Amino acid sequence: MVNPDSHALVSARAAGAYRASAKALAEEPEEIVRLVKDSGLRGRGGAGFPTGLKWTFLPKNRDATYLCVNADESEPGTFKDRLILEKDPHLLIEGIVIACHAIRCAHAYLYIRGEFCLPYERIRAAAAEAYAAGLLGPNAGGSGQPIDLTIHRGAGAYICGEETALLNSIEGKKGQPRMKPPFPTNVGLFGKPTVINNVETLANLPFIVENGPDAYRAIGTEKSPGTRLMSVSGHIEKPGVYEVAHGVPMRGLIEDLAGGVRGGRKLKALIPGGSSTPVLTAEEAYAVNVDFESVQATGSMLGSGGCIVMDETTDMVWALDKLAHFYAHESCGQCTPCREGSGWIAEIVQKIAAGNGTRKDLEKLESLAAQIVGNTICVFSDALAMPVVSHVTKFRAEFEAHLADRASSSAAP
Repeated sequence: MVNPDSHALVSARAAGAYRASAKALAEEPEEIVRLVKDSGLRGRGGAGFPTGLKWTFLPKNRDATYLCVNADESEPGTFKDRLILEKDPHLLIEGIVIACHAIRCAHAYLYIRGEFCLPYERIRAAAAEAYAAGLLGPNAGGSGQPIDLTIHRGAGAYICGEETALLNSIEGKKGQPRMKPPFPTNVGLFGKPTVINNVETLANLPFIVENGPDAYRAIGTEKSPGTRLMSVSGHIEKPGVYEVAHGVPMRGLIEDLAGGVRGGRKLKALIPGGSSTPVLTAEEAYAVNVDFESVQATGSMLGSGGCIVMDETTDMVWALDKLAHFYAHESCGQCTPCREGSGWIAEIVQKIAAGNGTRKDLEKLESLAAQIVGNTICVFSDALAMPVVSHVTKFRAEFEAHLADRASSSAAP
């Protein structure tokens, strides 16, 4: 039975919350870093970078360190961090306390997506409860260590999920990515060494500290230990967030847990890790497992775990049209290839979707996608190019069927 008050401190404590943070605060920070490195925990924001290893990139000698919690979650198809913020915000705060102790941070910032109304209310209320209970503040958990938490609400820009744009936004600057290097672990928030971790990543820490890295590694695969929150949406009988062990078959997630494709139709395509990851055909999707390495072997990525299901009636040109429009709208405009290329790509896809495109337009679309990859400050342009290339390559016949000169094309030698 679901506890309607699971977000409250009394419910969280009844379920064992803050036992792990008390244990962590009694240990040396280096020991917590070792535990997390040994657990093999990988970031859940998209890249899957090892969390403990990222922490070790901080300079040894530093006068201040910040932790930034990325709760922007703007990737279309992804809504698992929202669930943690709404239903179990104290799990996140406990993870923040553990991370702050491990990296010797006295002040964490949580950057939350502007459109998240209930999650914002819940995390604010949970932070107030944690302060009142002495779990946050000048003597966090009775450890003598100060740990403060500032909650910063974004204004709804997708690009602010990029870690350095997030830093600029917190500092009151325009939310645009920074050149790297220097990386945030050396020059981050307010010019100080900064670790940026995703909500779900930090929510894994209490289990690791309380049960040990071996218990964590007993779940999942060797290279993708632990569980994963998968957001399942689209043409599916039971859309929602599902926690599964890494390594389970994607077919089991779609057909068993999520009830199968809506209306008994056949699966046509699946986006496995949020809108920016390359689309999979039905055959690819049913052959893959839910872990980083298995999805990567198909040429796609598990990314943020945003699984978008498309049934056999889906017009793949229409689907790419919607994605291209989103990315053109959300480009921050800082880099010319992205600013001009994203708009150009969206215009061409829309032209093809409307039945007015030509073979030259399709060739230009592929050429533009190839030219913007890797030529901008951040990976936003890659996030657009990958869906374009995968949609056109894997469903080329549908794109060609939309072309205005398709008859002459087929007749051409």
